[in-house]
Amino acid sequence: MKNLEIKDLGLVEYQDVWQRMQVVTNQKSGSEPDELWFAEHYPVYTLGHAAEEENIISNKNIPVVRTDRGGQVTYHGPGQLMIYFLLNLRRLGWGPKRLICELEEVMINLLSKYGVNAKRRIGAPGIYVQGKKIASIGLKIKKGHCYHGISFNIDMDLKPFDGIVTCGIDSLEVTQLKDLENISMDKIKQDLVNMLKEHYSQAA
Repeated sequence: MKNLEIKDLGLVEYQDVWQRMQVVTNQKSGSEPDELWFAEHYPVYTLGHAAEEENIISNKNIPVVRTDRGGQVTYHGPGQLMIYFLLNLRRLGWGPKRLICELEEVMINLLSKYGVNAKRRIGAPGIYVQGKKIASIGLKIKKGHCYHGISFNIDMDLKPFDGIVTCGIDSLEVTQLKDLENISMDKIKQDLVNMLKEHYSQAA
């Protein structure tokens, strides 16, 4: 990820970005640079390809989209930073477990920079602070490439999470960075990009 191509898509519809990721990934020959896309989405519940619809328990007119990523149900909305990774996993030499581990480590280190002690949870990919989920991970791997990525709760309306069994885990609570530290979205994006480039240039 030394030559990471960065795109900031702003506030966009989830399905538009999902379709764009599919098209870009299908067109890759293997020589293109890895990509990192930032986005925020209009309110939407998304289901992983094998997720159970019963985990949506109360929906007040929020669109529901079944996607091709892994994982169960989650919510996206303004104030949540979507961090999409379009990576050539063959070139990186990563399998699915290594990919998830690397993304979790990036988020743990990023939050540590802000004085927030974040942790993994065995068997439940994502990042947790004081037992509450602050970031979810959902990915699709196709022909040695991956897309989708991380949803990071920063400064958003968390109420729609009350209408779902988040990530298919009963009683799982969510939190957001605003309730822990006041860090701007722009600073988070820049810090993340700097951290990725520094870490993976050293690793190379």
